[in-house]
Amino acid sequence: MSDPAGRPRFSAVRLVALALVAGAALGALALYGIAAQDKAEAACAASPATLKAMKAAAVGEVAAVVTPDAPRPLPPLVFQNEVGANGGLDQYRGKVVVLNLWATWCAPCRKEMPALAELARARGRADFAVVPVALDFGGVEKPKAFLKEIGVTDLPFHADPSNKMFRDLRAVGRGAGLPTTLILDKAGCEIGYLPGPAEWASPDALKLIDAALGR
Repeated sequence: MSDPAGRPRFSAVRLVALALVAGAALGALALYGIAAQDKAEAACAASPATLKAMKAAAVGEVAAVVTPDAPRPLPPLVFQNEVGANGGLDQYRGKVVVLNLWATWCAPCRKEMPALAELARARGRADFAVVPVALDFGGVEKPKAFLKEIGVTDLPFHADPSNKMFRDLRAVGRGAGLPTTLILDKAGCEIGYLPGPAEWASPDALKLIDAALGR
């Protein structure tokens, strides 16, 4: 059909049909996104009862720890071990993990290291691990030397001199500064988040970790 000037003109029926097709496509994409999110959340391990217990336990020295309403899937996080080999959190699957991002130039981070080591000794079993990751630029020798100097030798050593891991976390709203600590369930999903320091060897922290472990 053409207008009086001879130009082609879409009929109202055709415009409605195009609108319906576009709406269906957008709806399908939305459903796909919801399904993907539901699938990711279903792969997480922590139960609603665990999250409720953690919320109740986040008091005193760990009152600033934020517990989500549902376990929060995270992007793949890669870092180096003490010999420079790349790895990630997959090696800790099956454990509740306290993931701590730190650097030697961060004064609160340096103070946290002995407390994190004490937490690992107090609760370290087959189902729990403290995983610190040093973010010093320029290599791993400086954080290694610092940990040796303060006598923290019983924590696993991990580092990310590239800071890519930190950037990946910032992309999903985590890692605003250092120190940053995340508590992860046995499937690697976030069940606790703290942007800042805490007394991780305190009775309050031990109770929070016990709640995360379902004890």
